[in-house]
Amino acid sequence: MLLLKHSEYQIETGTDEAGRGCLAGPVTAAAVILPDDFEMDELNDSKLLTEKTRKRLRPIIEKKAICYHVVHLEPVIIDEINILNASIRAMQQCITALTPRPEYIIVDGNRFKPVEDIPHSCIIKGDGKYLSIAAASVLAKTYRDEYMERIHEEYPMYNWKKNKGYPTKEHREAIRKYGPTKYHRMSFQLLPSQLEMDFGL
Repeated sequence: MLLLKHSEYQIETGTDEAGRGCLAGPVTAAAVILPDDFEMDELNDSKLLTEKTRKRLRPIIEKKAICYHVVHLEPVIIDEINILNASIRAMQQCITALTPRPEYIIVDGNRFKPVEDIPHSCIIKGDGKYLSIAAASVLAKTYRDEYMERIHEEYPMYNWKKNKGYPTKEHREAIRKYGPTKYHRMSFQLLPSQLEMDFGL
C-alpha cells in the first residue's frame, strides 16, 4: 500500500521523470500535489502498470490532484547540460509552476538540487512507496509517450510509436541506416561501437 505523505508539512509534492535512458526525445518530468483524502488502490510505479492502466488512471489523477505540472526538456538541452542535470531541471521547473507552492518535495531517486528554499527528500524507488511520486510517474510517462507518438508521424522509420525512443535493436538499426534526427541525443552513444558510423557532423 502506497503512502500519502512523507513529511509533516501540509502541502507536499511528489516528482518523477520519464525517458532518462532513451536515445531520442525529451526527458519529461511531472510534479503532483494530492489532497489528504486521495485514494487510488491501483496506483503504483508507472513501470509496473500496463499502458492501458496508465492511460485510464491519468485523467483521474489530474481531476483529483490539487495541482500538477508536466515539463518536456528537449535533446538539445540534454546534450548541453547532461541527462542527470536535465532530469533535475525538468523536475524543478514542474515544482516552481505549481500553485499552491509546495512546502516540501519528495523526489524519486537519489539525486536532486534544491528548489528555492523548499526542503526535500530523495527516495529510492519512491514511485513504489508514495502516491504523489507514483502519480507523477504516471503523468510523466503518459505525456512523454504521447510526445513520442506525435514525432513518430514525422520519422516513422524509427518506430518511436512502439519503442518510445529507447535503445531497442530496431531503433539502433534505423539509426545506423538513416542516421540521427533532430530528436536524437547526440551526447548519447547512439550505436554500439561495432556499429559506429560517420554521421558527417
